[in-house]
Amino acid sequence: MDKSALILAIAPLIFAISACSGESGNTANTASAPGSASTRQVTQNRWDTIKNRGQLICGVSGEVPGFSFVGTDGKYSGIDVDICRAIAAALFDNPDAVEFRNLNSKERFTALQTGEVDILSRNTTWTLSRETSVGLEFAPVVFYDGQAIMVRKNSGSKSLADLKGKAICVQTGTTTEQNLADQMRKRGITYKPVVFEDVNITFATYAEGRCDGITADRSALVSRRSILPKPEDNVILDEAISSEPLAPAIAKGDSRWADIVKWVVYSLVKAEELGINSQNVAQFATSNDPDIKRFLGTEGNLGESLGLTNDFASKIVKHVGNYGEIYDRNLGAKTKLNLTRGQNQLWSKGGLLYSPPFR
Repeated sequence: MDKSALILAIAPLIFAISACSGESGNTANTASAPGSASTRQVTQNRWDTIKNRGQLICGVSGEVPGFSFVGTDGKYSGIDVDICRAIAAALFDNPDAVEFRNLNSKERFTALQTGEVDILSRNTTWTLSRETSVGLEFAPVVFYDGQAIMVRKNSGSKSLADLKGKAICVQTGTTTEQNLADQMRKRGITYKPVVFEDVNITFATYAEGRCDGITADRSALVSRRSILPKPEDNVILDEAISSEPLAPAIAKGDSRWADIVKWVVYSLVKAEELGINSQNVAQFATSNDPDIKRFLGTEGNLGESLGLTNDFASKIVKHVGNYGEIYDRNLGAKTKLNLTRGQNQLWSKGGLLYSPPFR
């Protein structure tokens, strides 16, 4: 079979993935300038627009198993999807009051700035330039990731140093490509980048053996490896090339909308901290614990201060669960990806997830 035929045979089997860092090179090319008239117009009073519409519009990839993926039944699943479902639950007491729109890496920022979508929940890495030159405002991190390299098990490569002079597949025009170049330069390792604009072709080229390794976010490599012809023949090196904090984003200009998104994410984390989940949330309604009473809205008016009902967090947990439940059903031990939580554990368990006080 020739190369073109092999790529055509493999590409349909490989899910297109919007790598968090792998697609983060196009930071300002297609988005409206922050502070421009068009940006101000679509970001002002966003919550009022959403409320009048009766539905949240959420920009996702739709092609990343575990994060946002459309199944054969047409239903969306993944962490990024559940973040939007949690917001819809808080807004409308209905996790299904959300329309998902698939966006590629080139159109995602423009869609947000022009108001095509209300929020971007799409494996997007939080960077300085995106908060400044692109004009995004990020919610709390929902997944701590890092860039890595995958190689074939029989290659003998155990570290970046073992890839000296080797060919590495990478998507061009991205921070994935930039991160790889920076790390190899810093370590004095020469290598042969094999670059493609299309992420499917990048992985198909690795699958046909034209590259000794391939680099992307670790979660992306795990996802892609699971659908290779022989997943067990590929290993992901332990060395991290970069840190990739993934977070939902909205367009700057509406502090009220930003506060809502921010505290919905914190609600997922806080619920897990308090031991409240979708199965026991009703039992906590009669709790005398002041922290729990404020969180569930049986005491105080924290929800009203956001423009929501006081029991908004209770609605989120009832419909979508806490962060741990979301993680487990999308990425946990019982899923095909089987990703250990690691840094994505609560702070009390050695992780990085932490919620400010609900008071």
